[in-house]
Amino acid sequence: MVTRDWWVPALLGLLSIVVGVIVLIKPSDSLAALAVMTGVFVLIFGLMEVISALFFHPESRGMVALVGVVSAVIGIALIRHPVKGVTFVALLLGIWLVVIGVVRLISAFDTHEDRGWRIAVGLVELVAGVVIVASPNIGYATLAVLVGVSLLLNGGSLLVLGWLMHTTKRAAESPARGPAQAH
Repeated sequence: MVTRDWWVPALLGLLSIVVGVIVLIKPSDSLAALAVMTGVFVLIFGLMEVISALFFHPESRGMVALVGVVSAVIGIALIRHPVKGVTFVALLLGIWLVVIGVVRLISAFDTHEDRGWRIAVGLVELVAGVVIVASPNIGYATLAVLVGVSLLLNGGSLLVLGWLMHTTKRAAESPARGPAQAH
């Protein structure tokens, strides 16, 4: 039943990658556009995490819910107040990256599947968030690169999750092959 909606993380992953590529290709575009695009993604991500925590009962349910709520609040703030200066946007994105990175690191130890990938992505997000929060007056280009890379990594991990869910769903739906059918 959980694998039925495999397309949701895949779609979020694709959206994250598209936004990450746009941010990296056009870092000189307006800060407001970056804040709104990122805000929409962060809000959708947060809502999906809250829905997952409420209805699908994942491992570390409390952390998933916490990430969802923090993400939704930051997403709304980025959409509602897109032009509060680079410092405001940087702090919000930095806090979001720190929370996501810490939760991803902790959850990596709840499962053996893709542990290395989860740890690597969590560390990159955590480090990017710490760099941004430690120096919120960073330039726009630096902010765009850090956010863009984080969105690409997050999108890649969500695409992998969607693919794994899809593969699991197809395996569960296919009839079991008995010894007589093996030839």
